[in-house]
Formats: sequence, C-alpha cells, structure tokens
Amino acid sequence: MQADILTTVILPASLFIIMFGMGLTLQITDFTRVLKQPKPVLLGLVAQMVALPIIAFTVAIIFTLPPELAVGLMIISFAPGGATSNMFTNIAKGDVALSISLTAVASLITPFTLPLFTLVAMDYFIGSSQAFELPLLKTVMQLLVISVVPVIFGMLVLSTWQKAANKIEPIIRIFSIVFLFLIIVAIILKNKAHMADFFLQTGLATLTLNILVLALGFGLAQFFKLSRAQSISISYEVGIQNGALALLVAGTLIGNSAMMIPAITYSILMLFTGFLFGFLLKKYSPN
Repeated sequence: MQADILTTVILPASLFIIMFGMGLTLQITDFTRVLKQPKPVLLGLVAQMVALPIIAFTVAIIFTLPPELAVGLMIISFAPGGATSNMFTNIAKGDVALSISLTAVASLITPFTLPLFTLVAMDYFIGSSQAFELPLLKTVMQLLVISVVPVIFGMLVLSTWQKAANKIEPIIRIFSIVFLFLIIVAIILKNKAHMADFFLQTGLATLTLNILVLALGFGLAQFFKLSRAQSISISYEVGIQNGALALLVAGTLIGNSAMMIPAITYSILMLFTGFLFGFLLKKYSPN
C-alpha cells in the first residue's frame, strides 16, 4: 500500500475542514466545563489518553503484531475522538455536551502528545536502527496548523457570524463522516488485492481493542458513579477515534503506508461496533 495524493494532499486539506467544522460547534464554555464538572471530564481524558494506549500496547503485544503495524495500532490509540464520537453519543442519548467538551480538550492536547508518544512507540517496537523520521517540533507545528488553528478559526466564526456558522456546521459534520468513509473506500479499492491480508494482519487486533475500550469507558464511568448519559459519552470518546488524524500521522507525517493499516481497519470496524454498542444500550436500557 502506498501513500499518494489521497493521503498527502487531500487528507490534510479535508482534516483541516473537518476541524474547522468542529470549531463551529464550540464555545468557551465547552472548555471551561472541565472546571465546572471536573470529575466526568477528567475521567474521560484519563480513560482516553492513558488507559486506551495502555490497552492498545497490551493488544499489540498479545497479538504479536509486526513492528510497523504495532506502531500503527498505537497511533490510532493516541488520536482524540471527533465528530463521529459526538454523532454516536447523540444517537445513543448520551451527554452530548460532555462528549463535545472531551473531544475539544483532547483535540487541543493531542498535537503535543501524539508525536511524542508515537516516537516512544516507534523506538520500542522498531528501534533506533530502523527509525522513521518524525521530527518532534515540526510534527507538533504541523498538527497545530491542521487541527488546532481551524478549530480556533471555527470558534471565531461562530462567535462573530452565528447564523452562518449554524448553517455551515451541519454540512461539514456530514462531510466529515462521509469523507472518512470515502477515503477508506478509496484506499480499499486502490489496494483491493491486499485488503484481505490487511484484515488478517490487524482486523482481530483492532476489533479486540475497539470492543475492550468501548466497554472500559462505560464500565469505568459506571464504577465512579457517573450518570448513564455521561457513561455513554465517555465510552464513545474512548472507543471512537479520529481515524482521519491517525491516517494523516501515519501516511503523511511519517510517510509509512504499513502504519496506516490499523487506522483503516479500526475506522471501518468502529462504525459497526459503535452502532452495535448503541443498539445494546437501547435494548438493555433501565428505562
């Protein structure tokens, strides 16, 4: 599988638009909610940014993934949630405000943590002798430009031209979901001769990771006595990752096509498990 104009040009530009759309939904209160409701926000961030990578690392070891695929699995675990996690939370009647806050805060943190954690993962699984280039400062700056700058721009548009922002945002939200699907389809079609092998290599590992972290998010929130709606939000924020960002880091910033494979299989499978999880929540709802 080769990185091409799809992942080196179209993907960064589209991710910029997606993050701009996210900014159109955000207000300062979405960030200050961590001060007003620290327990659910902090629990969600710890689950996503600490527990998720630990579980991903464990899965990579248990399934003895080849080094580059193991790094790819770690990259998807370092990514934040996104518009898709907010969508699933809304469908499952979770706490959408909490979901948006978690996505917003994580999206501001990950441009700094993702490159650093990825370097650590590359060093562990691949070793310095075969290390791929990932300049830390340059990568941080690139991620800030692609993911944080458009969020800030979107927030400014919302605060200045609220009516226009409210009209544009639903279109971009649909675009963000459709786009991820289309780019995955395009990569699948381009590499259809190898897709079966890709799934054989990472399908079970990514499915296992996805199921485990969806359950972890919900179970952890319930253990700490959060509401059902908050538990649903945290579950989806931990289990539904920003696949577009993971693809960009692996395919564009690192330039290693093999590392993109776990992001592809995870992004496909999380859509099915996300809907199934929502169905089970509805079926076994105490109400």
